Amino acid sequence: MPVEILSKTRVGGPNGGFYHRVKHSSKSTGTDMIFGLFLPSRHATSKEPTPVLFWLSGLTCDDTNFANKAGSRAFDQAEKEDIAIVMPDTSPRGDDVPNVDSYDLGIGAGFYVNATEEPYSTSYNMYDYITEELPAVLEKEFKIGMFGLRAISGHSMGGHGALTIALKDPESWVSVSAFAPICNPTKVPWGEKAFKAYLGSVEAGQAHDATCLLLERGTSISEFDDILIDQGTDDEFLMKQLTTDVFFNAAKKVGQNVTINMRKGFDHSYHFIAAFIENHVSFHGKRLRAKLGKLRDTYSTYDFSSTQGKPIQCQAMVARQPREPLVEETITVDPPKAGEVRVKVIANALCHTDIYTLDGQDPEGLFPCILGHEAGCIVESVGPGVHSVAPGDHVIPCYTPQCCEASCIFCQSPKTNLCPAIRSTQGQGVMPDGTSRFRDKDGKSIYHFMGCSTMSEYTVLAEISCAKITKAMALEKACLFGCGISTGLGAVWNTCKVEAGSTVAVFGLGAVGLAVIQGAKMAGASRIIGIDINSSKAEIARQSGATDFVNPKRLDVPVQQHVAGVLTKWGVDYTFDCTGNVEVMRAALECAHRGWGTSCVIGVAASGHEISTRPFQLVTGRTWKGTAFGGFKSRKDVPKLVERSLSGEIP
Repeated sequence: MPVEILSKTRVGGPNGGFYHRVKHSSKSTGTDMIFGLFLPSRHATSKEPTPVLFWLSGLTCDDTNFANKAGSRAFDQAEKEDIAIVMPDTSPRGDDVPNVDSYDLGIGAGFYVNATEEPYSTSYNMYDYITEELPAVLEKEFKIGMFGLRAISGHSMGGHGALTIALKDPESWVSVSAFAPICNPTKVPWGEKAFKAYLGSVEAGQAHDATCLLLERGTSISEFDDILIDQGTDDEFLMKQLTTDVFFNAAKKVGQNVTINMRKGFDHSYHFIAAFIENHVSFHGKRLRAKLGKLRDTYSTYDFSSTQGKPIQCQAMVARQPREPLVEETITVDPPKAGEVRVKVIANALCHTDIYTLDGQDPEGLFPCILGHEAGCIVESVGPGVHSVAPGDHVIPCYTPQCCEASCIFCQSPKTNLCPAIRSTQGQGVMPDGTSRFRDKDGKSIYHFMGCSTMSEYTVLAEISCAKITKAMALEKACLFGCGISTGLGAVWNTCKVEAGSTVAVFGLGAVGLAVIQGAKMAGASRIIGIDINSSKAEIARQSGATDFVNPKRLDVPVQQHVAGVLTKWGVDYTFDCTGNVEVMRAALECAHRGWGTSCVIGVAASGHEISTRPFQLVTGRTWKGTAFGGFKSRKDVPKLVERSLSGEIP
């Protein structure tokens, strides 16, 4: 029968993924089987395959134990990693399934082997179920785990299953980890009992013994750069049943890299798993994303040979007039000229600057135009003289270019990122040669926006505005490095150089403000005050690293007096305005610490607005500065930010 969704519930917040319980008829076991399945939110709309982590549970467990006891943390991390988690049962179940009155044999204790002995051989084929049938069901019914994008982990008996399944067939698994695994089951009571009952002898169990498999192989497994194991020091089963040290010694003997974390004071329970599950999900997410990046050329269906050198007709959202809705139109995008690159836009993020321009507040706003400047793209074709990117490359358009010329004092200076090479024409809404690459259905030109214009299926960029990035990151995520995330992080790290132990206040908690909070946390700030008139942002601010949250609308005094007077005596070391409101900019400056406080303006104010404060605020030691794109040199630094995100260094 087809799969049946028994239940479905959102987990991990209002924008999180979904946890399902799924039933299907199994050929391996001859019974109905139920498995749990977490799908990240992006799965429903992404055109890319979703990697999956298999979680194998331990003795007495079913498909629900992990989800109920450790799922909250696991699912939140899986959402961040954009991976699914599947949680199969530990054995077949049903009235006709052979069972014994024992917690470590029969139902709930399938040991992830194919039984050869009666009465178990008919139903207890959990090895085939995990390695063949379930992956096929996941690919067919949910489109996850395709192209071998599978990793495996588990606990206790499930840890044994994860290790042995991965070691027996390393080409089918990207990575493997375990919590308190039964490492040498042929030498411990649990394993001896199971192997005798299911396989007829303990000796037959050597084919399902992680330690034996490593020693028999005799060499390290190239597919696994590391095997991650967490083990509690107070685990009551450590010495008699788990024998982690035996596996470690075997790995050392054959040269296999294994990381074993002995967690002081932890036992064998789900409290232990919940404490460290995020580390394991991240461990697998990093490796699954790396493989996904290598596979992108394999599953990509983009063939640009028919369009290269020719005009392309495509859809775009055109801003015809300020303060009017965008209009979806069919436009023509001309081929790139010398020094230019035409790209297919895969993903867009909406920035406040787009709205600011559409509202008519941008003094350089020209209409009709195509907005958008925060995107992830694939190079379709390049013009003459372009050498830094090629068709098929993944790029982030950057409104702050980097020409890298030796004659450019801005590119050569470590003090700024404000390369002026194409600034004049960019502000005029045209390409460097003074013309547009966009035409509407009547053949009339449409202006470019910030040198990007990414709210179109195709756009043309200057080569010096293209940051080439690894294909390992999905463009739906990478696009955020085109503006908001980079700007927020760079304001902290480059413009202000926030030191460890500093105190920080962040005004405006949109994407930029949250990135400032993340950057400040990574810099080691001791106190981070998030400030926003929307109290619903308090939770995500704290998740990002804020220690305090303030809603100015709920105060009886100006917010600067609350920060410098109530929360602190003299103010905070660094403040950041991420609103574009000149009154907020003043408030941010005036709660910077007397004598040395620095306030950084990030938000762009409306046309004609000016900032003001009493000169005494500056005389008493405060510094007022601003930042554009966080001071990052776009083509050099954006690829590095993407790599740091992939490594987990940037959340």
